[in-house]
Amino acid sequence: MMLVGLLLLLALVLPGLPLGEWRAFLLDSAQFAFLISALALAWDLLARTGQLSLAHGAFFGLGAYAAALAAPAVGTLPALLLGGVVAALFSLLLGLATLRLHGMYFAIATLAFSEVMRTLVLKSAFTGGAIGLPVQPAFGGAFPLGSYYLAVAVLALASGISLFLGRSRLHYAMTATRQGEAVARVLGVPVVRVKLLAFAISAFLAGLAGGVYAMKTLFLSPYDAFGLGRAVEALVIPIFGGLYTTTGPLLGGLIIVSLETWLRLRIGEGYLVVYGVILVLTILFLPRGLVSLFRRKGVGHA
Repeated sequence: MMLVGLLLLLALVLPGLPLGEWRAFLLDSAQFAFLISALALAWDLLARTGQLSLAHGAFFGLGAYAAALAAPAVGTLPALLLGGVVAALFSLLLGLATLRLHGMYFAIATLAFSEVMRTLVLKSAFTGGAIGLPVQPAFGGAFPLGSYYLAVAVLALASGISLFLGRSRLHYAMTATRQGEAVARVLGVPVVRVKLLAFAISAFLAGLAGGVYAMKTLFLSPYDAFGLGRAVEALVIPIFGGLYTTTGPLLGGLIIVSLETWLRLRIGEGYLVVYGVILVLTILFLPRGLVSLFRRKGVGHA
């Protein structure tokens, strides 16, 4: 928990540090890392029930488009909230249809949902279709660092919810569901309701992250907002950092995005090869993620 607090504090004070000529680039990269880390935390919340989702890229995109379309009419904060709510509502509809599926069947169903959402946005005139959608900046551009601090706020909210759930009764219900639904039902756990609640909370956070991302980039494309890469990032980062924790997805997201950015600048087109090798080696030798290093040193984590 202490490490989570230190990382969030560093995120808050980063704009005030003497970053020199790299300031704009570093703040932009940090903001993207915060949003991807929040998305990874959202995915991990659902994974705690034993469900492998590939729909979080779609929730991210739904939140982005809903917030972008609503912002000119209702303002930044209500638009972001709307984006999260829209993503959560879609997750409930998807959950009611798919949460009785397990393993690869659930993963395939959520992947199909993502492709359907991308196609609908791609073919809809009011979303800009394949051309894309220009987005109003956060707070109408009146606050230059508005989207940066919104990204920090979404990351703090995702971290806070993760820490809270890890200490709540719902944590035990989610763990029991992941370890064996039949036994959980015998113990009185309302399995479907637990998974639906986790799905809705997870999608809401993903939608918030998508909304801030839209206001950061100032332009949305269905190929970017609903890209499979988002869903893969949401899955890989918690595995890299450490599943079912708050520190794992948070630390993993910051490291992976920073590593990817550095390799892209240093190596160019071949960076994906090195990036992939590093991920594979980490997963092979640290199967429980980066947080296992803290366990070995006796450092507490959440």
